[in-house]
Amino acid sequence: MADPVWTLGEVISATGGRCEGDPAAPISGFSIDSRAIQPGEGFIAIRGHNRDGHDFVPKALTAEAGCAVVEETFPAGTSIEAQTGDAPSDFDETRLVRVRDTFDALNDLGRAGRDRTEHAVVIGVTGSAGKTGTKEALRVALSSSGSVHASAKSFNNHWGVPLTLANMPRDIDYGVFEMGMNHAGEISALTRLVRPHIAIITTVEPVHIEFFNSVEEIADAKAEIFEGLEPGGAAILNRDNPHFERLAAAARGQGAEIFSFGEDERSRVRLINYDLTPEGSVVTSDLLGEMLTYRVGAPGRHVVQNTLAVLAAAKLAGADLDAAAEALGAVQAPAGRGQRFVTSMERGPVCIVDESYNANPASVRAALATLGLTPRSEYKRRIAVLGDMLELGEESRRLHRELAEAVDAAGIDVVFACGADMASLFEALPHNRKGAYAETSEALAPSLLSSVQPGDIVMVKGSLGSRMAPLVEGLKRALED
Repeated sequence: MADPVWTLGEVISATGGRCEGDPAAPISGFSIDSRAIQPGEGFIAIRGHNRDGHDFVPKALTAEAGCAVVEETFPAGTSIEAQTGDAPSDFDETRLVRVRDTFDALNDLGRAGRDRTEHAVVIGVTGSAGKTGTKEALRVALSSSGSVHASAKSFNNHWGVPLTLANMPRDIDYGVFEMGMNHAGEISALTRLVRPHIAIITTVEPVHIEFFNSVEEIADAKAEIFEGLEPGGAAILNRDNPHFERLAAAARGQGAEIFSFGEDERSRVRLINYDLTPEGSVVTSDLLGEMLTYRVGAPGRHVVQNTLAVLAAAKLAGADLDAAAEALGAVQAPAGRGQRFVTSMERGPVCIVDESYNANPASVRAALATLGLTPRSEYKRRIAVLGDMLELGEESRRLHRELAEAVDAAGIDVVFACGADMASLFEALPHNRKGAYAETSEALAPSLLSSVQPGDIVMVKGSLGSRMAPLVEGLKRALED
């Protein structure tokens, strides 16, 4: 069992719950997924739109959960007895923490987890693109100077952020939290839980524009991150983004000091030079008057840009700057966000670039540009497989169609597309760049699989709802057989 993060008594105190168990009993952390519960962890039975966590309490307890946080009415109103045959008397009350509302309890645990950290420097990250990669780069860079606790995967929403806080050890040196949104007001609630000392906004782009009247409104929603800043906090902002001044004004309104980054000559953290390759980049920057040259392990111009924010945060957090810069050489593209797989066909290799986790106009352009870095001597054909970018509202078809310019600029040889809106891009492409189009990723699979040849590099990208990940897995299976 992992070292305890809580005692049962602390859980009871934080949530205002009641339990018959030993207050000194150790709890090693928390999970809301009974499939992933580890012995000694607490299971929080969240009521979701499609599933009720209370239905999985027996499974969690069988997996040796240290406790289960349940609502007072449990098990009434659940389907536990029908599913498992367990009657109410079968549950061990010494491991049940009964609360009024389990989602409120999750937030209470997150708030208490943040409150008890005495010396940790806490960093919050948001932006229209690059949040997860920046969070992971911070994890790597800061680890060279101390212990780091960071969001797992993309735990950046109303349950992921408090869960990450609840799992934070009290003696941690650095805390890194990703915050996402698709509606106004969401980041405000998250940042008031996180209470960062340093807030990073990577960029502002027309993402989730379906839920906003303008990109300026998206900028305002991202700027909510400053509402939770600790007194004397710092805001690290992209000077090259057209919404910089709007974000800076919002940050100053919350008493933050502004640290700008980018190629703009006025940037306090300035990109001086960079050499992009498919395997990564070599970067020279002026970081608050200190010249640094370092290597980044993940490819892409957008990755280079965000490392400026990472190193600025590292310096402000008191980390060893040289060690942080050196550590960036170990940064790799996260799963679903640029991870590469090389498989061997009979006559040569094929590279699959998995960008299937999400997509928006900015991230698709960045992925196409990175694909375009691939030298012809290494892979003969550059293939882009693109699914719909979702939540773009009335401008969706135009934003999809305009990707044709990025396809051309990156020297993409063939495009396969799926989805109602991605049809607009496919129609705008010249005939010699058209691979195949289908309404769904599943329908596109046969054409794609039959077209891939030795010497191809294939990048797959689309919003999560476009279901592009199965295409990646299908390619891997087919090429490995």
